[in-house]
Amino acid sequence: MMTKKRASLLLAMLLAAAALLFAAYCWITLHLSYSEGERAGYLQKFSRRGWICKTWEGELLLTSMPGAIPEKFEFSVRDEDMAKQLMSATGKRVLLSYEQHKGVPSQCFGETEYYIVKVQVTP
Repeated sequence: MMTKKRASLLLAMLLAAAALLFAAYCWITLHLSYSEGERAGYLQKFSRRGWICKTWEGELLLTSMPGAIPEKFEFSVRDEDMAKQLMSATGKRVLLSYEQHKGVPSQCFGETEYYIVKVQVTP
């Protein structure tokens, strides 16, 4: 027969195990990238948004050739220094290096699965 004290201890252990599993899953999705690459284009929009979790989000216009309709590349930024670089580069042509992280459990880490790791303003 299970006592009340033993049942509460078991429940606490299960909750702790669930929290540890969730923390491990978050760490894995944020530190192991699914893909990496670079995108070049004009930085059209960059802002900090969100109701509770404020994240830096941006939009890059990718142009393949003059006169073509540009494709949009939406991305997230987690580093404040990189966000400052991007704020000063709004409207300019940039080369962005990114990592794609699939399965991130919350939009508190960013609204997209593409996280910028390097910014280079190009002429």
